[in-house]
Amino acid sequence: MNHNRRKFLSMAAVSATAVTFSNNIFGRDQSRKNWDDDLPKIIRDLSPLTDGIIPISVEERKQRIAKAQQLMEQEKLDAIFMEGTTSCFYYTGMHWGQSERTFGVVIPAKGVLAYVCPKFEEDRARELIIPSYGDEVRCWEEHESPYALIVGIVKDRGVKYKRIGMEERVRFFITEGVKKEAPGFEITEAISVIAGCRIYKSKAEIALLQKANDVTIEAYKAAFATIRPGMSQTELSNNISSAFRKLGFNGGASVQVGKYSALPHGSITPQTIREGDIVMVDGGTKCEGYESDITRTIVVGKPTQRQIDVWDLEKKAQDAAFAAIKIGATCESVDAAARTVIESAGFNKNYKLPGLPHRTGHGIGLDGHEWTNFVKGNKTLIAPGMCFSDEPTIAIPGEFGIRLEDCVYIGEDGAHFFSRQSISIEQPFG
Repeated sequence: MNHNRRKFLSMAAVSATAVTFSNNIFGRDQSRKNWDDDLPKIIRDLSPLTDGIIPISVEERKQRIAKAQQLMEQEKLDAIFMEGTTSCFYYTGMHWGQSERTFGVVIPAKGVLAYVCPKFEEDRARELIIPSYGDEVRCWEEHESPYALIVGIVKDRGVKYKRIGMEERVRFFITEGVKKEAPGFEITEAISVIAGCRIYKSKAEIALLQKANDVTIEAYKAAFATIRPGMSQTELSNNISSAFRKLGFNGGASVQVGKYSALPHGSITPQTIREGDIVMVDGGTKCEGYESDITRTIVVGKPTQRQIDVWDLEKKAQDAAFAAIKIGATCESVDAAARTVIESAGFNKNYKLPGLPHRTGHGIGLDGHEWTNFVKGNKTLIAPGMCFSDEPTIAIPGEFGIRLEDCVYIGEDGAHFFSRQSISIEQPFG
């Protein structure tokens, strides 16, 4: 799905939570009661599903750092640098973000990692840093160079190859700053190291992804029960966000109606649900940072034969993709399997419409879209620990679109869905 859209929806949920928290601080608990009372009963009656969540352990994060260091040696890198992005959280358990001031972490091929931080933010950084992974913080004043500190850490930990890897979300001005401070060094990408770790999920990560998927299905079930002709897409989206909140999570979904469901990432046009309309819902939540991504497509009222036929074809394509997910198979073979089903039914080839306009699936984990993809040309071999979406879409411009999306993890014994597939156009939940 469009994760900018989901981010907006999630932020809306966060803001709503913040307002409630503020009201409680100042003694206005009635606000929360009124908010609950305004919800449809099926959503109001939901209970939190937060029990049994086990965060990623300190030991597991240490193992991630050790694996990154092994991969650095293989790739002939002296160190990698990343800003306070998802990958920083993956290795260090710390959330920070990105601003105009350089903050980040250097993981050397040998030795203990170290942070680079604006001096005036040092106290906040030390509050967030988990010392188990390293607690050295090198600070720069406003008139000083953070890039010199990055290069200094690399040199102090030991230089063998004169190569520094940059995580893919490190911004250009930082990469260029480091390059100027490190004459004679090669500044290169670090995808082979970071993706080489993050692509392969542990059992603990898969458990968190499973929880996120379980919660998403429960939120959808409750919200779908509220769908009625005359409802706006905004009302349904709000019901979904409210259901997540009642379940103890922040989450949301894009809702597209009728002809707008043919736009894979939707339209900004306000939409109202009417009898006979296709309704496509695509969204999810996070559990300890691990994301779900589930799409369900239904018809309000009695579906036409045309809607049933296209829905059934989409389900057949999703099944074909899943059947192709074999350990040792290429990622592109999964995409080809789904396309063959859709194209054999007379739809267009090569991403043209009407047909399947995008890849069949994307990697998923701490980011909703991450390495690697089920797409033509991707010869990456499927292996245990990988997690993907399985979401071939059939888009028919001006008419409607059908997408069924469930995510998959690869166990030692092969592929498994995190969520039960839809049964039929009238039964969206297995």
